[in-house]
Amino acid sequence: MAVNLSKNGPALTAAYKEVVDEKSNTNWALFTYEGNSNDIRLAETGDGGLEELVEELNSGKVMYAFCRVQDPNSGLPKYVLINWTGEGVKDARKGICANHVLSMANFLKGAHVTINARAEEDVEPEAIMQKVAKASGANYSFHKETSSRFQDSGPQGPVGSVYQKTNAMSEIKKTNKDNFWAQAEKEEEKRRQEERHKAEEERQKLERERKDREAKESVLREKRDKERASQIEQQKKYQQQLEAESKEQEKQRWEDQQENEAAQKKSVRRGESLEKANEAASLISQRAVNPREMFKQRERGITPSDSDVPHAAPASPQPGRLQSPFLSKQVYESEQASSPQCQASPSPVPAGSASPVRATEEAPAANSYVQEPVYEEPAQVEESNSYEVTAEDTADKGICARALYDYQAADDTEISFDPDEIITGIEMIDEGWWRGYGPDGHFGMFPANYVELI
Repeated sequence: MAVNLSKNGPALTAAYKEVVDEKSNTNWALFTYEGNSNDIRLAETGDGGLEELVEELNSGKVMYAFCRVQDPNSGLPKYVLINWTGEGVKDARKGICANHVLSMANFLKGAHVTINARAEEDVEPEAIMQKVAKASGANYSFHKETSSRFQDSGPQGPVGSVYQKTNAMSEIKKTNKDNFWAQAEKEEEKRRQEERHKAEEERQKLERERKDREAKESVLREKRDKERASQIEQQKKYQQQLEAESKEQEKQRWEDQQENEAAQKKSVRRGESLEKANEAASLISQRAVNPREMFKQRERGITPSDSDVPHAAPASPQPGRLQSPFLSKQVYESEQASSPQCQASPSPVPAGSASPVRATEEAPAANSYVQEPVYEEPAQVEESNSYEVTAEDTADKGICARALYDYQAADDTEISFDPDEIITGIEMIDEGWWRGYGPDGHFGMFPANYVELI
């Protein structure tokens, strides 16, 4: 691409004119590129001549210098154009900028000497001034040399010899000059190596710092992740604890509610049972004969004899059980035992029961009278009127019923129960009063309308 002189054109032109103007103190101007673009900008100006200009040249840039000097022969102002390409500039950039040399020469026109420099030895002020002197248009010492040349200096030496006298000092200077440049090249190479070594050390240092920084950041990141995970775990545990407590409280409330409902239902049932008990008591009180008193009188008034006991009767399946004539009578004893309907009618009590009522129902139909069961004295009978017999003997026998209401025994001849409890081994001794085993195993009477058969 072509060089761009229009972007900073006014500043470039003003600097060029100041250098060209002999009345101006500014005798040099330095131009360079803006970054890696092709736009030329003014880098620096000064009035210190070549010595000051050379110090401003940068080995890492491509620069153009325009300087005004005084011709050592004529004393007239001469202009020097220096195309500087530093050693640190990349080859690709050098190739691009090489095409801009002509354009810059056309812009900085009027230069008497053009120097293409790459190193500091190419821009030494003495060497530049020598080139300026050689490029001078006229040699003002010509007449002096001519006059001295044609003067008679005496007899001349032999002519035609090609011998030249060796000048030891010039040879030494020439050798020293070669050694000097060789030494300068070695020093320059050494300097470059040192710069490369320093750059490599700096790069390694930056790399180590970067790795250390990344390691520290990684440790801090892992620490933060662990702390965050710990906080999340604690939050989860706290949430689970809250949920467990909430569930426990909900369960406790539900249990309390169930207990309250059960208590309310029980109180309602107890109230209903009390009403039924009052109703039953009122019905019982309206009877002319009290079944409980009739039962007690019959128990005390009847004494069995040996002649009433049939010899063929088997022994009681439950030793020690009280068998009363009152308990063995049928509910409807007015009916004749010889009636076919009575003989064919099924017993309301299961045939497998060991109750005295079932024993009399299984008696032969030919007898015209109801056979009374044998009253056997138990092996060990307490003197009290308690009818307590273990419920294990009749756990799988007898008629069973479920309590509809609760009932509290008035004395030892009755049993107590609560709603939904089971009474087993029931004997229907009366229309309104039955006997059976209560939930606690006690045997006694209870109101028939307080239970339902199952």
